[in-house]
Amino acid sequence: MPSQQRRTAKITAIGKYLPERILSNFELEKMVDTTDEWIRSRTGIIERHLVRDGEVTSHMATEAAREVLLKRQIDPEEIDCIIVATVTPDMFFPATACLVQNNLGATRAWGFDLSAACSGFLFALDTGARMVESGQYTKILVIGADTMSSILDYTDRATCVLFGDGAGAILLEPCEDGSEGVLDSILRCDGSGAEYLYMEGGGSLYPPSAETIAKGQHYLQQDGPAVFKYAAKWMADVSAEVAERNGLTNKDIQLFIPHQANKRIIDASAHRLGLTAEQVLSNIERYANTTAATIPLGMADAVDDGRLRPGDNLILAAFGAGFTWGGMYIRWSEVR
Repeated sequence: MPSQQRRTAKITAIGKYLPERILSNFELEKMVDTTDEWIRSRTGIIERHLVRDGEVTSHMATEAAREVLLKRQIDPEEIDCIIVATVTPDMFFPATACLVQNNLGATRAWGFDLSAACSGFLFALDTGARMVESGQYTKILVIGADTMSSILDYTDRATCVLFGDGAGAILLEPCEDGSEGVLDSILRCDGSGAEYLYMEGGGSLYPPSAETIAKGQHYLQQDGPAVFKYAAKWMADVSAEVAERNGLTNKDIQLFIPHQANKRIIDASAHRLGLTAEQVLSNIERYANTTAATIPLGMADAVDDGRLRPGDNLILAAFGAGFTWGGMYIRWSEVR
């Protein structure tokens, strides 16, 4: 079990941003060969938010970060670093974090993007926490933001129904006595799963061309059954592992926030931990899979709904393309 005497990183404020446009299952019925009943029964999704024309990942990330600064009542110049987890940056470079830094006026901050698909926010949160633990940094913005609608083929019913757009942001600050904050994490990747979930066009392997566009290589590709099989097992396994090695039973966990990819995967992970429905946050029905944004959006909803209080034990878990996956144990602090 991690020592409680070391400096840790705690979450002190949370912000979120969801585009105004909502795309319902009934609207998708008119766009592609699917039904509301099919989507609900297999995924748990009812609707998702989509960006308007001209709205991009940096915009959503900036708005979520501004809410953090407003809630914490701090100046942007107090931020030391900005980490943006995303697989849909505005462009390959400069990094989305640089664009957010400029938008906020966070002139003292440096930053970078982190790509780990649906596990991105968890990986970024762990990275930011270790930076705070080092003693060199005191205020780090960690943002999960994705514009999944920009890489979806809305004629492919297997993928277009699953995803939405959104952003969530948190502020990390030190907890000097180590009694709160990020206390433990287990992070994993297995590149042998790369063939099951990917977007092959646009990089150095297949640079953009008329041919790659004609072949649809700039759209997300997914082997749904394979991804489901691995996600259901590994996300459940890592959730249980991080809880067990910290001596947490199902009665000790106040809330479990898993990545929101599929209601059946969420339920399998919760079952592995022996949790009741009241101990599990699920908002997939309203947001769908927002990739790196699902976990911070879940934390924001939990705070808004009064489901997280100081001292609560929180378990996070995610699984994404790569394959990437991980679990994290947080003892909740006073959060705005």
